[in-house]
Amino acid sequence: MTHDIKFSRRSLLATGLVLGSGLFAPTLRAAAPIKVAGIHGSPVENAWNSVLHKAMQDAAAEGVIEYVFSEGVSGTDYARAMREYAEQGNQLIIGEAYAVETEAREVAADYPETAFVLGSSGKESGDNFGVFGTWNHDGAYLAGMLVGKMTKSNIVGAVGAMPIPEVNMLINAFGEGVKAVNPDAKLLVSFIGTFFDPPKAREAGLAQIDAGADILFGERIGTADAAKERGIKSVGSLIDYTPRYPETVFANALWGFRPILNAALADVAAGKPVGKDYTAFGLLKEGGSDIAYVQGAAPSDAEAAMEAKREEIKAGTFEVPRNMDEPK
Repeated sequence: MTHDIKFSRRSLLATGLVLGSGLFAPTLRAAAPIKVAGIHGSPVENAWNSVLHKAMQDAAAEGVIEYVFSEGVSGTDYARAMREYAEQGNQLIIGEAYAVETEAREVAADYPETAFVLGSSGKESGDNFGVFGTWNHDGAYLAGMLVGKMTKSNIVGAVGAMPIPEVNMLINAFGEGVKAVNPDAKLLVSFIGTFFDPPKAREAGLAQIDAGADILFGERIGTADAAKERGIKSVGSLIDYTPRYPETVFANALWGFRPILNAALADVAAGKPVGKDYTAFGLLKEGGSDIAYVQGAAPSDAEAAMEAKREEIKAGTFEVPRNMDEPK
């Protein structure tokens, strides 16, 4: 499905993360809006896509960009969508290359005047194909520190999409945070094999609860439904799930796309190559990600220790491990 939006917002899951949202915006508003196309492999209600979509909607509302998008684009149609948007004169195309890493770079090579910046587990290519990773592992580690002091069974669960490097890193970081304060805790990990299947994520969460998990980390939408159903606590990822699950989700590893988008827009506006890795703009120390949590849900000493570690991450004196191996 393809859309051309002019301030017509859909009902989206809110990110709750606005840090860095104004970076570069005054400069960009002084020029003509940049034509941007978003290609979403999942519905924009999916957490990851909703973060990108909201950032681009906000930029459009501010007059920084003109934004069109497609959602639910399959891997077999993705290269075609990229070509169509390039042919239509869009200056920057934002999307995801995870299922089409080779094809996406081939398309970019055919349109050297168009800038492509896609979520990817691979590297940048040429002058016009940039990449970014979803690195909200800082917040996941911090949430794990809270969970490690909250679990009663010493078993916690994590439900992910599939064992790609970024998902692995996120779940591993959560587990490292748990074990940093509770070395005896055990982490159960399940992958649902797709990026968007809430019922399947719910079933995976229920299976982990049946195996003894008393707190779940939901890398995928649907995990919190299992936690709510069984009356246990859960941690969200990417967006702030607490308003939707106020009695269940007590912490969220947030990630914001706007700082990455702003950096790419600044390069396009200046005529600079976008063939670079923009991932770092999404880190906690750069203001692109963080943790949101309900105070009082975890013990006060656990919150204090977590906040102290958060300040170390921001100061650059502590770096959360980046382990992209499949969790065991």
